Amino acid sequence: HPVPLLQTMRKTVVDGSNTSGFQRTTLVATDGVLQTEGGPVGIDVLCLEEDSARKLDSKLTPDGEIVTWNLDRLGIPLIEIATAPDVKSPDHAKQTSIALGRTLRDTRKVRRGLGSIRQDLNVSIMCGDRVEIKGCQDLEWIPKIIRIEMARQLHFYRLANTLRTNHNLPLLSSDRRKESVSIEQVVKQILPHEIIDVSEAFTSCKSKRVEQGMEEGFVMMALPLPGFSGYIGTKEFDVDGAQLPRLGRELAGAAKLAGVAGVYHSDELPAYGIDQEFVDKTRTLLSGVDAFVLCLAPRWQAELALESVLNRARLAFERIPKEVRNVVVKKGSPEDGTTSPMRPLPGGARMYPETDIPPLVITSEHWSKIIENLPMTQEERAQRLESFSISNDQANQLLSRELDDHFIAHQNGLPAKAWATMLLENEGDYGLMALVLAAKENGLITRDGIAPILEEFAGMNPSMDQISAKAQEMGLKPADSGDLLTIVEKVVDSRIDFVKERGMGAMGPLMGIVMKECAGAADGKQVSALLKEVIMRHL
Repeated sequence: HPVPLLQTMRKTVVDGSNTSGFQRTTLVATDGVLQTEGGPVGIDVLCLEEDSARKLDSKLTPDGEIVTWNLDRLGIPLIEIATAPDVKSPDHAKQTSIALGRTLRDTRKVRRGLGSIRQDLNVSIMCGDRVEIKGCQDLEWIPKIIRIEMARQLHFYRLANTLRTNHNLPLLSSDRRKESVSIEQVVKQILPHEIIDVSEAFTSCKSKRVEQGMEEGFVMMALPLPGFSGYIGTKEFDVDGAQLPRLGRELAGAAKLAGVAGVYHSDELPAYGIDQEFVDKTRTLLSGVDAFVLCLAPRWQAELALESVLNRARLAFERIPKEVRNVVVKKGSPEDGTTSPMRPLPGGARMYPETDIPPLVITSEHWSKIIENLPMTQEERAQRLESFSISNDQANQLLSRELDDHFIAHQNGLPAKAWATMLLENEGDYGLMALVLAAKENGLITRDGIAPILEEFAGMNPSMDQISAKAQEMGLKPADSGDLLTIVEKVVDSRIDFVKERGMGAMGPLMGIVMKECAGAADGKQVSALLKEVIMRHL
């Protein structure tokens, strides 16, 4: 259902990816339906928006994180399509992405290749909440990424109720639609804002990271987490090699958003060169608390990071927070399907009208004209190719490489199979390819001469006479049939014993000899026919 008035809006963006501090977006249509293998999926909205800058690198410094952005795609128009919550399973999400990509490619107006279509996944389970996952470019990863996020949400729902049980607090319902009693003030008492300098405990620590940090003037700050021993977790993997969800990774993610490289926590220590001696010293300085998180950084940054960790630790008593997460990437592809936090999930309040672009009225007549001239579907294109004598493989390749329109536009009496092969094996001007193939079919050039002639006339519009003359000049004109017969007879007569011994099995070896004698100026089919005829005479 297209909208009658296009009103451009500004969407606030504060992460540095938009130099203006906002992104323009325009609602174009609502309430559509996409047919998928797993059933119909609603399309809530279709928007036109501008792309953001591309993150090239980030560097941690004592003054904070420095991010380098590439502006090569900033402002490029994008189509954003949001599906309704009709996707039934992780595999259905992949099917939906495939169906959506196929529909977009039917227009023949979209870029192709990995990264040209980017999928954001919105995942929620009943006991969790909505999380938006970015960076899902490879469709094959979608089911795994969703399953891992479902497991993460379930894990933290169970952890929240475990912590609530330990502190005699009301449990969360398994249905997020049921309102829970607020325990915010109680949790603040359980986990007070108390960040302590424990640098003195690490003066003799031989960990390379700690030694280097101390030399640079960093401090070791600690955040006590009473009652969290054993719940922060250690690194474990599922049967597919993906990291299992654990609170420690969420706390580290929160700290990294504050610009530090990471944190240490008591469940994983001793490790990283930090021996038990220093763990014990830290506990002593923290009045014997059972669990804690450490951060080595400039004081201001360590305090900021641990404050972020504290806020995330307090949220461990609740369902997972609504947030935007990013797929963890290693060497250009997902590491294991797990994700890391990016920012809180934004609401509608970040949108406001664009004052520099006037609204655009789209009349019903304009939309009617568009609907009357919709592009052909993949099925309609396949049916169109069925009237030509080409193989199924050729038809599939023509469709896959979006060459079927050129195949039909320039076919004009050319042998269908030969023309399909010509398109699939060569690149360049389609009109020139059709002309060169016609010259070959008219006996003006050899089959081996097709590629050299195409290269010779690239970017030109030659006549048939010019092609014929160039083929003659380059020695690519087919041999005269009479001369060719003489060459074939000469080759067979000189190897008559071999022919009588092998019979028709001599065809293959003698074929190469004849072609060599003709110096390439012979058509393979013609040579094969003459060779077969001459050999038959001697059998």
